[in-house]
Amino acid sequence: MNMGVRRERTVVIGAGMGGLAAAIRLAGQGHDVVVLDKENAPGGKMRHVAVDGALVDGGPTVFTMKWVFDRLLEGSGQRLEDAVGLTKADLLARHRWTDGSSLDLFADIGKSAEAIEAFSDRANADGYRRFCADGETIFTILKEPFIAGQRPTMAQFLWRLGPLSIRRHLTLRPFDTMWSALGDYFSDPRLRQLFARYSTYVGSSPFMTPATLMLIAHVEQEGVWMVDGGMHALAKGLVRLGEARGVRYRFGTGVAEILSENGRVSGVVLDDGERVDTRAIVFNGDVSALGAGLLGEAGRAVRPRPVPPAKRSLSAIAIAGTMPVADFPLAHHTVFFGPDYPAEFSAIFDERRITAQPTVYICAQDRDPHGTPSEAARKAGRERVLMLVNAPADGDTKQYDHNEIDRCLTLTLEQLDRCGLTLDRASLRTEVTTPAGFAKLFPGSGGAIYGRATHGWLASFQRAGARTALKGLYLAGGSVHPGPGVPMATLSGLLAADALVRDHGSTPASRPAAISGGMSTG
Repeated sequence: MNMGVRRERTVVIGAGMGGLAAAIRLAGQGHDVVVLDKENAPGGKMRHVAVDGALVDGGPTVFTMKWVFDRLLEGSGQRLEDAVGLTKADLLARHRWTDGSSLDLFADIGKSAEAIEAFSDRANADGYRRFCADGETIFTILKEPFIAGQRPTMAQFLWRLGPLSIRRHLTLRPFDTMWSALGDYFSDPRLRQLFARYSTYVGSSPFMTPATLMLIAHVEQEGVWMVDGGMHALAKGLVRLGEARGVRYRFGTGVAEILSENGRVSGVVLDDGERVDTRAIVFNGDVSALGAGLLGEAGRAVRPRPVPPAKRSLSAIAIAGTMPVADFPLAHHTVFFGPDYPAEFSAIFDERRITAQPTVYICAQDRDPHGTPSEAARKAGRERVLMLVNAPADGDTKQYDHNEIDRCLTLTLEQLDRCGLTLDRASLRTEVTTPAGFAKLFPGSGGAIYGRATHGWLASFQRAGARTALKGLYLAGGSVHPGPGVPMATLSGLLAADALVRDHGSTPASRPAAISGGMSTG
């Protein structure tokens, strides 16, 4: 680094994707950055779970929008590929139903359309092509003015789109629900169910989510990437990129309180009583933790108010485990659909319970995109899996005892069996995280994995932006703009850093040298 440049100390609270990205960006702008996290490893929700002597990815399992990381590192001499090995997937996901039918979707639209025609008929294949085209249009319209930009007000957003372009506004379909819009493309109820699942990527119900989220189809078609060593390796890779810029990381170091003086931040108090002075903080945690006063009165004064339980996104029953290598065509990503989608989401959001026949997602972490087990898994005779079942975010009001956890596991295995995958329960080794577990891991969230649910056309404008009412305090993470998911949380960190730099001013440090020879992802 250029030692002649004055370096301003900046504290990042939380080493999730937003915090890791903010730290990299700020260090490149000459800030002396320290990242504090109560856990002993980076990643936030992108965590490892120890099961039966193995480490299983227990959080996000899909990596898309690589351009976000390219933008984060642009002009630095660093590349994401210097930190992690990446392979672009051809097969996006495999889907199974209780009637025995199965459908693979591919990154290539034409290949997917052919599969859909064989699975259903030509009309639905044509509908898929129109669906993809409309999703791409929506994404293109929103990418720069909304997704990659500081959170606008409604008036600012309409102006960015072009105030007189009514057709452009309506193209976004903000007033249609995802479920109703899908009826314009697919007559086959299985396909409607499949593509409605995109709403769960933001923790929401397809019966209340705006059809704007059709854009997720295009995001996947742009590229789903496999990360060598699993998704947790991505977080470790970002730490190494940050260290190359001079970022310091203090893991196992929780923050008890944010301090302020005269209307701006002045420091933080750690769990052990140590005080760290700073005039700039990026908070990468659930925004509800601030409004609930979990980091002191200074945080409460920021006023994003806690998200009410009825407005929270989905939580999950997350079953991380190992099992004998299944004699079943599992892909790396496989979805086993429940028979009644309306009943499934009504149970979660209206009745606050898990349906008896839930949709189950499995990430078979020792399989390539096409479902071939790794050599290590074949030799060991066991493979690592993460099974997810959607659940209500009631982790701060409901405890899951052994009987409740056992019931959830039973429902999961019964649904898999109905779709053709029969697992010997006695052979499974599992660690189960419930909504109560997620609430404990991520204070203030109530167990919601994705922050506020994206229900209604105004929901995206109700998320907090990077700036707060307390000078020097900025927000990042999946609970703030632009939303949840690995690339979106990363974008939030980039936006928080850019807002901080713009408000405080700083001189860019000398560019870090590219890291020669790549990096280990172990």
